[in-house]
Parts: sequence; structure tokens; C-alpha cells
Amino acid sequence: MPIDIRQLRFAVMAADASSFLGAAKKLNVKQSTLSKRVGVLERRLGITLFERSTRGVVLTDPGRAFIEVARRIVRDVDGLRDTARAVRSGLAGQLSMGFSCSLSSGNLRLVLGDILKDCPGVELDIQESRPDQMLSALQSRLIDVAIHACQISAVGLAHRPLWSERLMLVLPRNHYLLDLEKVFWTDLRDAIFAFSKYSTGPTVTRVIRQRLAAHGFEANILVQSNSTETIASLVPYGKFITAIPESAAIAVHPDVAICEIAEPTGTAHLDFAAWWSEDNDNPVLARLFRLVDKRYPSFSTS
Repeated sequence: MPIDIRQLRFAVMAADASSFLGAAKKLNVKQSTLSKRVGVLERRLGITLFERSTRGVVLTDPGRAFIEVARRIVRDVDGLRDTARAVRSGLAGQLSMGFSCSLSSGNLRLVLGDILKDCPGVELDIQESRPDQMLSALQSRLIDVAIHACQISAVGLAHRPLWSERLMLVLPRNHYLLDLEKVFWTDLRDAIFAFSKYSTGPTVTRVIRQRLAAHGFEANILVQSNSTETIASLVPYGKFITAIPESAAIAVHPDVAICEIAEPTGTAHLDFAAWWSEDNDNPVLARLFRLVDKRYPSFSTS
């Protein structure tokens, strides 16, 4: 005894309107079509749903019980369709993300805020990870996308630029570099740096080594198991300095000073990119990139 959803919708609308004519107008169908479909439904069920008269229709007792269930079914089917549309367009669903940049402020926080406001039906699973952990998670599909400031090389991965952040020095407030109008790489030749082995630490370490080597100097770097925030909080004691992405600057200790590193083309910076599996067709990921393009049009790939 197949019953299609349209028959249920016609019956529910007729019950609400107390009229086949009124229901037909709301559904934009002929009254005869609606009346015929309801009649077919009644014969299939073996019960009379409506008492008919020239004044309209009234539910019978069996009809009242049936319509109560039919209304829930129609509502659930409509909800399924709405959910399917939202999932198809990336307005609902799940997005798992690995990242190695600060969430306390800055670009990633803004973009996550954009997607949560634009797509309230999306569930975000975000986890701070090292590049090697993110690569493994991408390959095993534990995450949809990795946000990082260095190359993640592997077959089957796609990538795109996201944004750029200035690389900021974290110095004691009485440090001699603060007396300079601008701090260049050559001014850092005698500096002792400390970096975390986690988060953006390895990336910044590599940048410092490469930039100083380009000027003929070998970087003096301490690699620690502490977090970037912990290392920055120890800078005031004068044993070392560090460098962090601009987005992490808000979380540093109040007893330190922040300054940028000058370069011929502007200031030293880190370029962040997104990495994902080429066969990942998650619609939420596509919507994330559209929101990034909207916020940072200069990095748009479209």
C-alpha cells in the first residue's frame, strides 16, 4: 500500500484549511486534483479522513489521528530536504581542521568566526598540530584541511594561499634593538633565539636560519619543548629573544616589546596556506575557501 508524500501533504493542507478549495489554492494545484489524491489516499488506508459538505471538509475521528502522524512525516521530510540542500551548499555538515597558528587573534580566528556566523549548521573540529601530524591526518582523512605556514609535501595534496602575517620579534623592554629606527636581519647576527618545537616554532626557526644565512651569518637558536607563549614569557629575563607570527602577539607577556623585521621589500612575514586531499569533496571546505576569498581578496584563487 504505497503512500506518497504528496498525498500526505494534500491531506494535511486540507485539514488545516478545512477546505479542498483553500488547500488547492495554497498548493497551487487544481481542486479536482487535490480531491482525487485525497480520495485515493482514503481508499488505500481503508478509512474516511474527511466529512465533506458544501461548507468544506471536517476531519473524522480516524482522520484526526492519521493527520497528526502525517503532519510529523511531512515536517520530517521537509526537514530532510532542507538539510540536504544545506549540506550540498556547505551551510551544514562537518569540517575538521588542523592548524599551527594562533587562535587568540588574527586571521584564522576571523575566518572561523566567518564560517560559524555564515553557516550555523556547520560543526567545526579544530586541533592544533605539528606539520607531520597534520600530514598524517590529511592522508588518513582524519582532518579535511591543514592551515600552516610552510610546505607540506605529499602526493595527492592540493594547496592554496590564505593570508600573510608579519613576523614579529619579542624582546625585553630594555633591549638595544629597540633603540634602532628599523631592525634588519643583519642586526640580529649576534642574537640568541629560542623557539618551540611545536606549533609555528619549526617554521619560524627555518625562516630565521635561512634569512641570517643569506647575509652570511649562522643563527644561534635554542629549540625547547615549551610552548611559544611560555618562551615569550621568559624573554624579559634577557637570556634570549624569540619571533612569532603577528597573530600570536596579543598573547605575549606584558613585560616584553614587539617589533617587526625590516626587509628591502617591506617587512619579514609568513605566508599561510591551506592543504587538503585532492579528492576531498566536502562542500563545507569549498564554502570556507569562498569566505577566505571574500575576506582576503588579494589572495583569492578565483
